[in-house]
Amino acid sequence: MYDWFDYHGHMCISFELLALSTFDFLKENNYLPYSIGQVRHMAYQLCLAVKFLHDNKLTHTDLKPENILFVNADFTMTYNVEKKREERTVKSTAVRVVDFGSATFDHEHHSTIVSTRHYRAPEVILELGWSHPCDVWSIGCILFEYYLGFTLFQTHDNREHLAMMERILGPVPSRMIRKTRKQKYFYRGRLDWDESSSAGKYVRENCKPLRRYLLSEAEEHHQLFDLIESMLEYEPSKRLTLSDSLKHPFFENKKMRLTPLRKLTQLAGRWTLLTSASL
Repeated sequence: MYDWFDYHGHMCISFELLALSTFDFLKENNYLPYSIGQVRHMAYQLCLAVKFLHDNKLTHTDLKPENILFVNADFTMTYNVEKKREERTVKSTAVRVVDFGSATFDHEHHSTIVSTRHYRAPEVILELGWSHPCDVWSIGCILFEYYLGFTLFQTHDNREHLAMMERILGPVPSRMIRKTRKQKYFYRGRLDWDESSSAGKYVRENCKPLRRYLLSEAEEHHQLFDLIESMLEYEPSKRLTLSDSLKHPFFENKKMRLTPLRKLTQLAGRWTLLTSASL
């Protein structure tokens, strides 16, 4: 936040002028995924920024590519002869986390449902309560989307969402099934899901075990998927923390010369976090 002022009873806030969101850039680039190096740099900044929120007892609750903006979206253009199309490469992957309209402090009332559908953690769907780990789940989904160019859980239905999770990540833990009030999604301790239905066919044809989405067998690709897998742990208590994620081998093999601009400003009960980083 640069400044604020009152205009006829309306509070106005001046922010840094940012560029396209990471989603809009992806969309305008025909959903061509980001390179592994670009994913790494954006992932580190994202983990660092949200860790700072968590350290200050705040959960963002609405992390998604639309809420991660480039500082500068200038790009170079090359022509892909094989695919007969122009492809953009963003010059700088410095990003900012935005939209704190749903951010919630630990001591505040927690709404039952949070997060945009595709990035929603299982504990939220099952109404088991949520905290900082729900942000980590969202980040795992975001990194997958950066890497492949499409959404991991493309659905708008809770039961189908859980079926996709099971197809990609394995069965929902029995403890979570026993504890949830949403028993309508389960039968005899298992997800009540008809794999022979049209929805079942859709999930079967469009989802596969997580590691089968790898684009390369190179070590850094496996390291990224190990990080994503740890972020997509069903049990919130077992899910990777952002403190530990910053120490993950996916980042350790590359020197992340990051200079965080940890400028946290409280204004009218709302908080804004700006982070910057450079390689």
